[in-house]
Amino acid sequence: MLLADFGTSYCKLWDTTTKAPQLIATKEIDQGLQVDIATGHNGKRHASRYINELTALAKGGNALIDTDHYTLLDCGSRDIKFIRYDQGKIKNMGWNAECGASMGFTIELLERYYNLDFSVMQVPASSFSVTCGVLGMSHIFDAVVDGASEGEAVAKFVKGIALNAYNFAGSPETLYLSGGLCHNPLFVASFPCKVVCLGRFVLLQGLKASWDEQKY
Repeated sequence: MLLADFGTSYCKLWDTTTKAPQLIATKEIDQGLQVDIATGHNGKRHASRYINELTALAKGGNALIDTDHYTLLDCGSRDIKFIRYDQGKIKNMGWNAECGASMGFTIELLERYYNLDFSVMQVPASSFSVTCGVLGMSHIFDAVVDGASEGEAVAKFVKGIALNAYNFAGSPETLYLSGGLCHNPLFVASFPCKVVCLGRFVLLQGLKASWDEQKY
């Protein structure tokens, strides 16, 4: 069985007969590719069965998180979304595609443009107020003009993005994090709470859970 999460920047594919999912740049995906079950913004074009991203996130969280009370936040290239469970039932959820515009994509773009290494950068004491990845870049340019280093300015931007996502998710004491930004140490350390990183493939786990439910 072939499962796929068709993200804006990256596609996650999982042939369940193998052990590990694959990560492929979306621009490199064969437009004729067809899978068994898909999620993601472009998933309906490539699958006979499509599952909403929030549904996939919720099922993936239940498959991976061993507690019935948690908040799971997914930070993608383009948007952010969260699921909150209380006593094993969904208490709240949200999906922000506009104020989270191109959040992960913008952070990756800045890393490459300024040739930065987020694994060695320190979390700054202050941050920019950032509610949109694209529009928030103006803070970086203004800070550099005023004499800040590029690394310092970008670090404040990344922390601002993390704080915005944290507030959007309801400011939990512990946050389970999904998505490619799990692999960005500066972003993860910028949250003012305990963060448990689940990686890029949570939605794929949700698709598998949906398939298993269908079988039984």
